Amino acid sequence: MLESVSAATDLDLISYLKAIPDARMRRGVRIPAWYLLLVAVLGILSRCQSLRDLERFAIRHHSVLTAALGLELRRPPSDSAFRYFFQHVDVAALCTAIRDWTIAQIPGGTADLDQLICDGKTLRGSIEPTAGGGSAFIAQVTLYSAALGVAISQACYATGENHERAVLRQLLGELDLEGVLIQADALHTQQPFFGNSRSRGPTSC
Repeated sequence: MLESVSAATDLDLISYLKAIPDARMRRGVRIPAWYLLLVAVLGILSRCQSLRDLERFAIRHHSVLTAALGLELRRPPSDSAFRYFFQHVDVAALCTAIRDWTIAQIPGGTADLDQLICDGKTLRGSIEPTAGGGSAFIAQVTLYSAALGVAISQACYATGENHERAVLRQLLGELDLEGVLIQADALHTQQPFFGNSRSRGPTSC
């Protein structure tokens, strides 16, 4: 767990977003990083699909959000503000914060989990042809709890730079999952996957 994220002690999402480092240059920064992330989360949940959608969402709810949060912002964030921020955000820290916040909502944490499902998906619109006649794409690996109906942890990777088995090993290594049944596709059942010293071997395939 990242030290900055583990400092968040409240169960509310905002406390976890505030713990994510702001990688932007300090000069000219007028909108807190956590507020941009919060608006992005709320906007995506409201079916925003582009930076322009997020801008319109931020404008529409500016007065209500700032009043509820006790913020004094002269104007809502624009699409360019979101673009600049997303280009600099620490994605690993963001994923860790969302994961830790999700687990914090479970009364017993990971100790109350009995089964997780690994699911790998190609991100829509990310497929590009390669010089060799193949294709490259961005994929996402998710550890999903069917009982709770939520994704516990997830990570993205680019083909050619990483692969699903390695990303799943990383996700499992970041969580305390003693006694938790992991369901995954057949490609994860190869013996080298279980050579990790932190793994006791497969329980089920």
